[in-house]
Amino acid sequence: MTTANGARLLLDTLVNNGVDVCFANPGTSEMHFVAALDEVPAMRGILALFEGVAAGAADGYGRVADTPAAVLLHLGPGQGNALANLHNARRARTPVISIVGEHAIDHVSLDAPLTSDIQGVAATFSTEVITSMSSAEVGRDAASTIDAAVGPPSGVATLVLPADVSWGDAQGAALGKCTSPTRSLPAASTIEAAVASLRAAERPILLVGGRAARDAALRLAGSVAASTGAELMVETFPAISTRGAGTPIVSRLSYLAEFAAMQLEGCDLLVTLDAQTPVSFFAYPGMDSKLVASGTNVVALAGPEHDATATLQAMVDLLGATDPAPRNEAAPVADPTGALNGASFAQAIAATLTEGTVVVDESNTGGIHLASATAGVPAHDWLSLTGGAIGYGLPAAVGAAIGRPDSKILCLESDGSAMYTISALWTMAREQLDVTTVILSNRSYAILNLELARVGATVEGSAAASMLDLSSPELDFVALARGMGVPGVRVETAEELTTALRASLATPGPSLIEAMLPPGLS
Repeated sequence: MTTANGARLLLDTLVNNGVDVCFANPGTSEMHFVAALDEVPAMRGILALFEGVAAGAADGYGRVADTPAAVLLHLGPGQGNALANLHNARRARTPVISIVGEHAIDHVSLDAPLTSDIQGVAATFSTEVITSMSSAEVGRDAASTIDAAVGPPSGVATLVLPADVSWGDAQGAALGKCTSPTRSLPAASTIEAAVASLRAAERPILLVGGRAARDAALRLAGSVAASTGAELMVETFPAISTRGAGTPIVSRLSYLAEFAAMQLEGCDLLVTLDAQTPVSFFAYPGMDSKLVASGTNVVALAGPEHDATATLQAMVDLLGATDPAPRNEAAPVADPTGALNGASFAQAIAATLTEGTVVVDESNTGGIHLASATAGVPAHDWLSLTGGAIGYGLPAAVGAAIGRPDSKILCLESDGSAMYTISALWTMAREQLDVTTVILSNRSYAILNLELARVGATVEGSAAASMLDLSSPELDFVALARGMGVPGVRVETAEELTTALRASLATPGPSLIEAMLPPGLS
């Protein structure tokens, strides 16, 4: 196949290798890429009003589709605006192709106002950074970027595209072709040793994350745990996990270091599959950041470069495991009544959640009751905040809706975090995405109020307290949503929330519910 310029060659190569969605906030340096979209209708271009939304959407898409999307960013400052959600994608090991427009090659040395160190910044979150220096080689470079994103291990890979490489002649240049990488198994002796250790341990824990926290891999992990007497545990913030009725019973490692240490207390063997050895989210005065007690035998059996499902299948075969793991029993949840608080909020979500829903969770402190309330509801997938950089929920919901168009998307978003990337609502309206967004409005950065005491800080005056307060002026999320084309409603009781959820989930397209919770923690 021949193509006219570097931008067209890039798009043709992406589409030819299965990358057919690009979330974008382009600028001058990327105009030839934008123009080429008319020539490559197989590429779906989706406009975001902020680079952080585009990057978060690519993350959400990659998590549910298990294939990369592209994100198009304008020079170094655009990449900088996207960095928080690229960080979350890196922590989720989501395959993302970050295409960053650059000045024309000869223009870079002139140090024009938008010149910056794109490669240096990209290296902090990318599995690989490739700068294309020739229009004829863009296809090869694009294929290499896709390979780096898909891995293994998967992650964000960055292609820096100078403007003159984009507009330059690529007539006759070949499309890039990706390789077909495969995930390996740990050595047979390593798997055998891990199985023997699980059998011999007094209180073993099998800690899963990444690809081991979903679908067939999670079911196999449940069988391994049941056959060895191990407790099955999932990391605190898995990229995507399969939950609900019929799924294995699994405990989630607590965010709070004190509780996590209690969960791990007495464990003499910790076997990890696509999960890190647990450490506290932050450092705290007088506390050990390592949550696993000294003397515990930690076996990192499979990492992100391995095939978690095949590894677990090999363990099941060695164990001769035939009995199914204990499963969450279906447990219909009654509609809540009365005041709206953290518990009744979770009950309303559980009462209305339907099978196959994709839940994008950035509820933070307001969602502390969700895990227990939804254990027995119809099976669903759950996306969580892997990297801790807030403002991920709304953008990830955009990407999840594009990546799984036949599923209901339920975004549970805290009010403070929502304001980071509120313009994602505009993209939901523009694309008519089937996303129900619930804003947990407690008018504060409640998580920071919690952390104040835990880090040993105190608030003695109004100046400090005001830094964590969102009530003056009061945010009106219904008005914000309507201003961007998304219908919204405010609810103040558990009954109103349940009614609004059912109405929204039954109506195609985007909608927003502002749930008014008590101030602070609830």
